[in-house]
Amino acid sequence: MISRQRGRRLRPGVEPLDDRCLPSGFTPSQIAAAYGLGPITLTSPSGQAVAGDGSGQTIAIIGAFHNPNLPADLGVFSRTFGLPDPKLTVVNLAGSQTNAAWASESALDAEWAHALAPGASILMVEAKSDTQTDLMDAVNIARNTPGVVAVSMSWGLPESASQKSLDHLFTTPAGHTGITFVAASGDGGAGKGAVYPASSPNVLGVGGTTLTLDALGGYQSEAIWADSGTGVSRITAEPSYQRSLQKTGGKSVPDVSFLSDPETGVQVYSTPPGATTGSWQVVAGTSLGTPAWAAIVAIVAQGRALDGKPGLDGSSQTLPLLYGLPSSSFNQVASGRVGSLAAGLGTPRGDAVIRGLISIASVSTDLTSTTQTPQTQTQTTPIAPPRPVLAAKGPKKVVIVRRKAASQPRPHLAAARWNRLIAQTTARKAAAAASR
Repeated sequence: MISRQRGRRLRPGVEPLDDRCLPSGFTPSQIAAAYGLGPITLTSPSGQAVAGDGSGQTIAIIGAFHNPNLPADLGVFSRTFGLPDPKLTVVNLAGSQTNAAWASESALDAEWAHALAPGASILMVEAKSDTQTDLMDAVNIARNTPGVVAVSMSWGLPESASQKSLDHLFTTPAGHTGITFVAASGDGGAGKGAVYPASSPNVLGVGGTTLTLDALGGYQSEAIWADSGTGVSRITAEPSYQRSLQKTGGKSVPDVSFLSDPETGVQVYSTPPGATTGSWQVVAGTSLGTPAWAAIVAIVAQGRALDGKPGLDGSSQTLPLLYGLPSSSFNQVASGRVGSLAAGLGTPRGDAVIRGLISIASVSTDLTSTTQTPQTQTQTTPIAPPRPVLAAKGPKKVVIVRRKAASQPRPHLAAARWNRLIAQTTARKAAAAASR
C-alpha cells in the first residue's frame, strides 16, 4: 500500500478503496495504449481485418487454493471496462481450501490477462496448495490441456539445485501446439537474487518498472522499480539466446519487463473468500507483468494461426526470437545503479513485438507436431489430469521439497499484509456504517 502523504510503501502494493469510489489506478485502455497493445489489427486468410485480441487461444494461469469469487469478480471487471464476456474455465484441485492472498493474486492475473487479450480463453488451474510440488502438478495439467499457448506463473521461490529436474515441465509436450511459460521475477529487489521458475532456461522471466505517462496519457518514460527481482541464476547456465545481451556465465533474470511499481499500479476488483462484497484495489508487483506478457503471447499465436504458421515453443523459439528482435521493439528502461540487466530487453512496444514474432516464417523445433489452427472456446475444457510428473520422477524429492519451508512458493502479494489491509478496510466500513 502507498501512503501518498508520507510516501511509505508496503510491498507489493495493494490499496483498498471504498467500494462506492472509483479506483485510481491505470485502466486497461491506458496500459494498452502505453505499451502499444491496442487496438492491434491482424489479417485473416481472406484478407479481412481481424482484431488482435488473442481469439482462439488459451492462456493458462497457475494459482494456489480455490477462489470461489473469481468468476463473479472477473465479470465485474469486464463490465466496468467494457470488455467482452470472459471465457473462463476453472480447474479446482484445492477443494474448499481458500487463501486471501492467493485469491487476490488470481483476480489480478485473470483480470489483466483478459484486459490485454480479451478474445483469449482463460484456464485457471488452482493448485491443491502453495507447495512447490502442488504448483508443479498444476503446471503439468495446464501444459497438457489442448489449446493452451501461454502458461502464466505469478509466483516464485528461492533457487535450489534440485529444481533443475523440474525444467522439463516448462516445455511443450509432443504433439501440442507451442507453449510459452512466463514467470514473475519477484518483488524482493536485487538483493534477493534470481528466483525460480523465472530463472529456468525454458521460462520467460518478467521484471518490473515504474511507468510515467505524460499529461495526455501517452508513454513518457520508465525506470527500474526498486523492488523488482533481478539477478544472475546460481543454477542455470547462461542460455545461448542471452549471449547478445550479457556474458555472466549464468542466466540473468529478468528477460523482459512490465509495469510493477504500486505507485503506478492498475485497477483490480477482488472479493476475499468468505466475503459477500468485493472492492477495487490499486495493485502492482511483478505479478502484473506475468499475465500481461502471457496475453502478448496469445495475440502472437492468434496472428501466426491466421497466417497458417506454427505456434511458438517458449524455450526453443519465443525466447531466442525475442532476443533476436531489433532493440526498437522494446522501450529502453532507465536502470540507474541497479545495473543494465535489471530490465532485461525492456518493456514491450506491443505492436512491434507482436508483428515481429508473427512475421517469422519458420523456426527450428524439436516438437513432434507444429501445426496450429485457430482454437475454439470448447477446447478450453481441460483433459483429465495426467499423472503428475513429480510423482513419476521419484517421491523422495517431493518429500524433501515439502519439508523445506524456505522453498515454499508465495504469490507476490504477501498474505500477512493483505490480511491486515482487509481487516483495516472492514473496520473502516463498520465505523462508517455505525456513524450514519
